[in-house]
Amino acid sequence: MKHSKRYQNAWNQVESRKVYSLEEGVNKVKETSTATFDESVELSVRLGVDPRKSDQMVRGTVVLPHGTGKTVKVLVLTKGSKENEAKEAGADYVGGDDMIKKIQEESWIDYDVVIATPDIMGQVGRLGKVLGPRGLMPNAKSGTVTMDIEDAVKDVKAGKISFRVDRYGIVHVAVGKGSFSVENLKENVNAFMDTINKLRPVSAKGIYVRSIFLSSTMGPSIRIDKNQLIDVPV
Repeated sequence: MKHSKRYQNAWNQVESRKVYSLEEGVNKVKETSTATFDESVELSVRLGVDPRKSDQMVRGTVVLPHGTGKTVKVLVLTKGSKENEAKEAGADYVGGDDMIKKIQEESWIDYDVVIATPDIMGQVGRLGKVLGPRGLMPNAKSGTVTMDIEDAVKDVKAGKISFRVDRYGIVHVAVGKGSFSVENLKENVNAFMDTINKLRPVSAKGIYVRSIFLSSTMGPSIRIDKNQLIDVPV
C-alpha cells in the first residue's frame, strides 16, 4: 500500500524501534497529526489474555477526565416519565415504540450510544441484528441499561466510553483529539490505563499488558513505555 507524502513525512519523524515515554509519545503524536481536520488520538493496548475464554474477556467503561473531543449522539429508549428525564439530561433522541419501530424498519443508526431502561429491554432485545454488530446494544455491565437515565446520559456526554478486548487480545479506544493539550491527553491515557489495570482477570497468567501504542487517525503508531502505565495510581 502506497502512503501519501504527508504520511511519509510524519513517519520519518518517528524512530521505529524507540520506546517513548508517555509525554514524549503524546508530543510526537501531536507533531505528526498534520491532517486538515482535528484527528482523533487513539490508544491500542495489547493484553496477555485469551478472549476466547469468558473469564478473560476484558471489558468495561471509563469516564475520561477531558472527554474524547467527539460530540456524542445519545438515543434513550424508555417510556413514561423517564422520557422527560432523558430529554432534560441532554439526550439527542428519546422514545419507546416509535424509536424501536424506526430502527427495525429503517435500520436507523444515526447515534453513537443507546441507553435503555430495564422495563423496555424485552422490546429492545429484538433490535439485536441492527445494534449488535455495531456494538450499540444496551448492556447493564456498561451502564447503558439503567433506571438512572439522567446520570447515564450526562456521563456519556461528559466522556464516558465503553471498551472491550477484541479477538486478538487488543483494546482500541480514542483518548482525545490532536488539538488537546499534552497534559489533557496524558491524563486521559492514565485514567484509561488505571481502569485496564483494575480489570486484570484472575485467570490471566504471565504478562498482562504486553504493549501500548499511540497514534493519530492518519499518523504512524508510536510505542509507549508500558512500565510507566502499569498500576497507575489514582
